[in-house]
Amino acid sequence: MAGASFVGTTIEWYDFFIYATAAQLVFGQHFFTALSPAAASLASVTTIGVTFVVRPLGGILMGHFGDRLGRRTMLVLALLLMGVATVGVGLLPTYDRIGLAAPVLLVVFRLMQGLSAGGEWGGAALMAVEHAPVHRRGLFGAFPQLGAPTGLVLANGAFFAFTAILSADQFASWGWRLPFLFSAVLIIVGLFIRLRVDESPEFARLKERAQRSRRPITEVLRHYPRTLAIAIGVFVANIGIGYVFLAFILVHATTRLGVGQNTMLLLIVLGALFWIATTLWAAWRSDAVGRRPVYLAGSIWLVAWAFPFFLLLDTASVPLMLAAVLMLAVGLGLTYGPQAALYAELFPARIRYSGASFAYAVGAILGGGITPLAAAVLTESTGTTMSVSAYMVLLGLVTLIAVLKIPETAEQVRERRRSCARIP
Repeated sequence: MAGASFVGTTIEWYDFFIYATAAQLVFGQHFFTALSPAAASLASVTTIGVTFVVRPLGGILMGHFGDRLGRRTMLVLALLLMGVATVGVGLLPTYDRIGLAAPVLLVVFRLMQGLSAGGEWGGAALMAVEHAPVHRRGLFGAFPQLGAPTGLVLANGAFFAFTAILSADQFASWGWRLPFLFSAVLIIVGLFIRLRVDESPEFARLKERAQRSRRPITEVLRHYPRTLAIAIGVFVANIGIGYVFLAFILVHATTRLGVGQNTMLLLIVLGALFWIATTLWAAWRSDAVGRRPVYLAGSIWLVAWAFPFFLLLDTASVPLMLAAVLMLAVGLGLTYGPQAALYAELFPARIRYSGASFAYAVGAILGGGITPLAAAVLTESTGTTMSVSAYMVLLGLVTLIAVLKIPETAEQVRERRRSCARIP
């Protein structure tokens, strides 16, 4: 089950990230040609964030039906929705051919991706955790988490390959569409895997005992507001600083620092691979010492590394830039690995899909929704990336406060350790 969650979320995030990469590289010249080059670039990057407008809606809708009908059904729907939107972007005529309809449809497809992303993560995370033994919830829950950095590797790898194979004119004209169209193959593979997976045993028991919530999101908001606030807060730094890594440094390095596009794509891929490794380690470690200590270390790391990150990155020296990216990936992994298990443990099973999905979506809005745009505006208005570092510190402090409120007790840690000791 963990493997199936990993494959599904990887495909979802591949689709998500190829859009973000293409928005930085080519969308401005194809869909916003009526604007000046600078305005077109800004408008293109801004569309990356429009998904955050509908993520909570996706979380509410898929969370509701995930708690009522089952986790697997919503995961299949999320994958289909993301696939249709991604292939649609790959086939979309440009502004020169259909005028204003081109950017409008581009935004519509991006909103569809946002609806999908709002419900995808919660279902995949819960399917992995709810199939896991108690003493391995953190480790099993890491596999859907790996979908984000792995999807990033695949997305940037695809653009790296196509930009290497094609000439600059070929890539700018039509080659950028190929990663989007290739998604159709991945979606078929993902659907085949998800349709063969059994429903979550915890949901099956709820259904058998007629214990499903009739209005899960209402129950979350009414009876678990503090828990919801904690779940939102612990994600703010990870998603916000993650979007600096995912959606800002590529355009910053290539346009302001003069670093080659393929060089920067490779650095981001290496950083994502390190992110995968630290995510797995953090999830495994959280099963032994608890979620809060691992989160606490990651939150402090992200705050402490915010200024050194850009000081090294802005040197435009490839070894120093690599060090900056790898060390940032450590903090991202520490605050990402335990997340699925933590969310599952914060909310009761009857409202878990709704609670986890809504918290994830709102955390994404507060942390990542405006981060790419905010980072670009801060850099332009202040003339220095130190302002972006200060913004990263602010996000890190929000998460740090939430982490200190995680209601993990010493008894929960001891129970996980007892469970480990009983395993021969």
